[in-house]
Amino acid sequence: MKMANISTINWLFVCGLSFCLGGIAVLSFMPLSSDCICPLKNPLSSFGGSEQLSKNLISPQSGHKMAILVPFRDRFEELLQFVPHLTKFLRKQGVEHHIFVLNQVDRFRFNRASLINVGFHFTSDVYDYIAMHDVDLLPLNQDLLYEYPSSLGPLHIAGPKLHPKYHYDNFVGGILLVRREHFTQMNGMSNQYWGWGLEDDEFFVRIRDAGLQVTRPQNIKTGVNDTFRHIHNRHHRKRDTQKCFNQKEMTRKRDHNTGLNNVNYKILKVHDLSIDGINITVLNILLDCDVNKTPWCDCSGTAAAASVVQT
Repeated sequence: MKMANISTINWLFVCGLSFCLGGIAVLSFMPLSSDCICPLKNPLSSFGGSEQLSKNLISPQSGHKMAILVPFRDRFEELLQFVPHLTKFLRKQGVEHHIFVLNQVDRFRFNRASLINVGFHFTSDVYDYIAMHDVDLLPLNQDLLYEYPSSLGPLHIAGPKLHPKYHYDNFVGGILLVRREHFTQMNGMSNQYWGWGLEDDEFFVRIRDAGLQVTRPQNIKTGVNDTFRHIHNRHHRKRDTQKCFNQKEMTRKRDHNTGLNNVNYKILKVHDLSIDGINITVLNILLDCDVNKTPWCDCSGTAAAASVVQT
């Protein structure tokens, strides 16, 4: 598998589709249907296995390996800032890690939680904890340690007293570190949250129901204005907050039916990519939706028909 190098000046695309606007290469990870290589019992085998993954890791300080799972769709400007910033940040801490971009390529509404479930399936044979990480949230304070979470439960790096936007007590979004065994114990995240919001709130209830508790960094001297840099432009890229069918009612409840054990997906392509000399992995993920159970995955009805044609 060839490696593409991407810098902020010159973008090159590897083994996929691309097009040019004004002389600047624009990346697209939309797959060809014939590229499908998944679902796999052990998807790392298609990537070269744990030996290949290990080549992308720095020298460990703790003996633990963190998979950074970045749910993603059409956010390349942010990604080009995120990868070099977070890599430099974690190298200073000696954290052994690798970045996995979970690129949703189907026509359904964005499903952050299902993408994280897929990313966990892909990485859990090699990595013993994950970071559920928003691509638009950059840590600034080096006292925010991306360390292996304690036995108490997940470590919430972007706590409500630190996050630039969300400040309610049960907030666990932004950046959350979870042990492999804890994520499995909770059956991952709910798959019914299509569109933006609430999947983290449901995950908080899963944490509580599993007898675990959220821990947060202590003795942080910075606050909501200077702990993180939030690079999301709400005017340029609006969030999908639409509610349709019975979505509002159903997504306010604890989901006991879906999770890690029944996320329905295919990994259409695995890309090795380099941004400013930093190796990352991009998974092109096609999620499936049962429109009879969660019709709000497609408020218009057109995406469901398009998905049938694509598969």
